[in-house]
Amino acid sequence: MNSPHTVRSITAHVNGVLIGDGADAVVTGVNDLRSAGPDQISFLGNAKYEALARQSKAAAILVAARDAPRFTFTRIVVDSPSHAFAKISELFAPPPIRDQPGIHSTAVVAPDATIGEGVSVGPHAVVSSGVRLGPGVVIGANCFIGEQAVIGEKTRLYPLVIVRERCVLGARIIIHSGAVIGADGFGYDFDPATGRHVKITHTGYVQIDDDAEIGANTTIDRGRFGRTHIGEGVKIDNLVMIAHNVAVGAHSIIVAQTGISGSTSLGRYVTLAGQVGLAGHLSVGDRATITAQSGLNKDVPAGAVLAGHHALPIRESLKLEALVRRLPELVERLKALEEKIKSLP
Repeated sequence: MNSPHTVRSITAHVNGVLIGDGADAVVTGVNDLRSAGPDQISFLGNAKYEALARQSKAAAILVAARDAPRFTFTRIVVDSPSHAFAKISELFAPPPIRDQPGIHSTAVVAPDATIGEGVSVGPHAVVSSGVRLGPGVVIGANCFIGEQAVIGEKTRLYPLVIVRERCVLGARIIIHSGAVIGADGFGYDFDPATGRHVKITHTGYVQIDDDAEIGANTTIDRGRFGRTHIGEGVKIDNLVMIAHNVAVGAHSIIVAQTGISGSTSLGRYVTLAGQVGLAGHLSVGDRATITAQSGLNKDVPAGAVLAGHHALPIRESLKLEALVRRLPELVERLKALEEKIKSLP
């Protein structure tokens, strides 16, 4: 699109329908409902923010078709306000950083490492013996790539990422700073003769498939044997811990502070919300959803939605929660009934 952007041109950009005045208003950016000014676009993605939408000074607000008739402000009707807002945000994003191909003078690259065309290796990064970097790979400053690791084309490692020996990363993966891929799993045997925990050697590796994204300070442990496997398109938030020999199915979502114990398997399109904890050796079916702060110690069927510290089907969990909130009232009613019974002749 040619600058400057107007409400009319932005409406066309997202294939929306414009309702209200101000089609020719110039738009210089995007913002949230509370902060948006008369030269900015915002969106209403959740009904609880309707009051803010009515008070917003935005030039126009993206809304869903079902909500549009309730408002009088200038609105752009789209199928998904959140998705359309993301598309508009790209118009105003700063230009992407262009990494210069080449190896920084302070980087340490083993002579037998294979470096593809257009690779960028940043300051003080270490690329060990036998490593293979595909075309267009970006290795940020102070990264460490262990021996015989393989990293596919156009994968980006932000500064301070560690990829340990023999791990295999696919194409177009993004790994954010502080992530550690391929550390030893938490595996020990107790030796009663010595009274000590004896470390179990981990001979496996981590495989991350194409188009995955790994958040900052997330850790993915190598398999005790075989692999820990992160499937295609998986999106993992910051501060997630994935133990040895876990398998995460394609296009699953794992939100911050979740922990998955060893040898647990997630199907495709699974969602684990924040601070979910999974015991080891479990199976979670395709498209299952586990809500925030839930704990799992049993298998989950495909498509299930579970909630609670000991996760239950969501309807059962919500019913129990409602009953717990009524306990004070129910106790008082019980006491009143007991007093009536005592007064009976």
